[in-house]
Amino acid sequence: MPQPRSKIHLAFEIGVILKGINGILELIGGFLLLWIGPGTIQNVVARLTQNEISEDPHDFIATHLRDAARLLSPNAKIFAAVYLLAHGVIKELLVYGLLRDQLWAFPTGIAVFGAFAVYQLYRYAIAPSGGAWLIALTVLDVAIILLTWAEWRRVKQTRHGEPPPPSQSRPAHSV
Repeated sequence: MPQPRSKIHLAFEIGVILKGINGILELIGGFLLLWIGPGTIQNVVARLTQNEISEDPHDFIATHLRDAARLLSPNAKIFAAVYLLAHGVIKELLVYGLLRDQLWAFPTGIAVFGAFAVYQLYRYAIAPSGGAWLIALTVLDVAIILLTWAEWRRVKQTRHGEPPPPSQSRPAHSV
């Protein structure tokens, strides 16, 4: 009879799936930035923020979105597109490996998510405005790193024939 999944494993799977969704959104955003010109981006942002600006001309998010769209140079647009595409591809490869218990994906995921967290803290240190999102992403990355480490231990123990600790036991899924 299969053993129930542990809460740690369930949290790991949810976190990795969220990373996968984030990676897909980054890929979509990167492709859109490549195909859409700066003028179109400015018009879309103006339309999306129009109601909020009419209610509150100093709305924090709406004004920052408009400023970012207005300052988006062609070089910055290409950099942002490549950045999002690279992040998206890396995350999707890691998600694929992690959800299939591929041993290479665990240390790689820990290193990559750790690098993302360090970069996000660096960005917060040099430009703290709007930093709540960076801090939230960093906390999420640290949680995913800890869950990945725990899952890596479980997978290695299972592959070496050792029974996983009771809190870590779960049925193996077929690949």
